[in-house]
Amino acid sequence: MQTTETHIVPSLIAPIRLQEYGVGIFNAALTKSALKKALKKKLIMVNDVVATTATYIKGGECISLSISEETISKKKLILQLDVLFEDDYLAVIHKPAGILVSGNSFKTIANALVSNIKKSNRSDTTKPQPVHRLDFETTGILLIGKTSSSIRALNKLFKNKAIKKTYFAITIGEMERRGDITHDIDDKPSQSRYTVCETVTSSRFGTLNLVQLEPQTGRRHQLRKHLSQLGHPILGDKVYGIEPLILNGKGLYLHAYSLRFVHPFTNEELCLKDELPKRFRKIFESIEQL
Repeated sequence: MQTTETHIVPSLIAPIRLQEYGVGIFNAALTKSALKKALKKKLIMVNDVVATTATYIKGGECISLSISEETISKKKLILQLDVLFEDDYLAVIHKPAGILVSGNSFKTIANALVSNIKKSNRSDTTKPQPVHRLDFETTGILLIGKTSSSIRALNKLFKNKAIKKTYFAITIGEMERRGDITHDIDDKPSQSRYTVCETVTSSRFGTLNLVQLEPQTGRRHQLRKHLSQLGHPILGDKVYGIEPLILNGKGLYLHAYSLRFVHPFTNEELCLKDELPKRFRKIFESIEQL
């Protein structure tokens, strides 16, 4: 048996590709990748014509997605999340370590959002969706879209680099006080800016640094790779760490600390923070002053 979701496109200022406009409008295909898969499987129609990844919409069209009910999960993931900010358009949560943001697994942040985020009162309310990713082991702030229009708007802000992200990490070894790391990642230009906030001596690691990080690009594992390439891997990094200095059992000391951006609907300048975990404060007692 099939279920069909429909969406009427409002008037648009300019034509836009369906695979860009359609992110977030269907509960059965919320993400970019899910939408592309649905298009390739010919599950989406625009005015009763099968849509493709090359389809543009101009406004006023009826878009429908038909999918087998067997593919839609009936189970709900019950996982309590800390909600740091929420309004009718978006939310911000704390992502704990050891859980995927999204993907094929049942236990993901994406699957836990419905039981933690309030349903929007806006007309285009949809299933809440993360609009960016954090690594499995990384903790910290994660931005969620609650309506179709806000998911598209937040994706556009990330694409235009209009959201400033700040991380904190604990790194190993004596470092220059500040600098830019510009090593290519996967043959693509990449840049990370760092500032050493505090340093302590360690009997095992020699020197540990509390480092503020501002990624200027968004490559996969960028901060972890850049710090490792600099010769100062993140404490607890089993993938990019230096073999004799890998800390086991304590997790990765990388935390997404803040997001700064202009709210795409209220025009309010937001600076949202997720305070550093206690395990950071055990090593650096002055963190309370940040």
